[in-house]
Parts: sequence; structure tokens; C-alpha cells
Amino acid sequence: MLNKEKNLADINRSLAALLGPETDWLANLANSSALLFNFMEDLNWAGFYLKKEEQLVLGPFQGQTACVRIDKNKGVCGTSYAQRKIMLVEDVNQFPGHIACDPNSRSEIVLPLIVKGQVIGVLDIDSPQPARFDDLDQKYLKEFVEILIEQTDFSALIENFS
Repeated sequence: MLNKEKNLADINRSLAALLGPETDWLANLANSSALLFNFMEDLNWAGFYLKKEEQLVLGPFQGQTACVRIDKNKGVCGTSYAQRKIMLVEDVNQFPGHIACDPNSRSEIVLPLIVKGQVIGVLDIDSPQPARFDDLDQKYLKEFVEILIEQTDFSALIENFS
């Protein structure tokens, strides 16, 4: 557990350093998904879905091809978006309405991106391992999202929501 916590803390430090002075939302989301995919164990997908009208649309990611659009309240991502909360799912096959973009995914964690009070999208991470994610992942990934939001200019995305 200590190694896992150290790895997660290292990922967050790496994110802050990687983003540095860069504030472009597209570049930062792309590098963030690559960082997670390459340094977290047992993942088959890490990326973002961004709000467009009342749907989530595929954004920067690493992994297999993915669903392009997800409706509000549909699947784990749409539920996280609608409820504005982190969803940690140990077995996606037991989640009502799960959307199987990759049939190899067994567990998932989704974190909403809330900027200036608005949900602008979600960070979605999938694993082929059941119960891959736990409270420690949730704690450090919440911090990861906070670092990302703090160091990124999402104003172009927020303006599109009006």
C-alpha cells in the first residue's frame, strides 16, 4: 500500500511539473491522460469526456478506441457528470446502465471536472481488473483533478456552455 501511495503522490507531483507554465486546456488534458495511462498500473483507458450541450463528448485519452458521446445520467461517466460526484465502481457489470465501450473493462473511476461551479467534463479511468480502484486512488485522483483545474485555463470551454 505504501508503494501505491508513493506512486500516486509522484504522479501528482509529476503533473504539476509537467503542466508548469502551460495553461492550454487541450495540451494539458492530453498530457494528463498520458501521464495517468503510463504511470498507473492495470489500466486499459484513461482520458476525458467534455460537456457539449447536454452530452459528454470524447476528449483527449490513452487506450483503446472509445464511445464518442455519452448522455447525461447514462453509464458511469454520465452519472458522475449529472450527480457532480466521484463514481468508484468495483464491477462495471453490476452498474445499472453501464456503457461497455471496451468489453475488457471491469472496474472504473470517474471524477467530475468542476470549474467555476460548472461541470465541464469528467476524467474517466478504466481497468481490466475487478475492484482495481480504492479510496486511496480516489483521494489522489481528486488531488490530480484539482491540480489540473488550478493550472489550466478552461475559459474557452466554459464560454461554450452559455
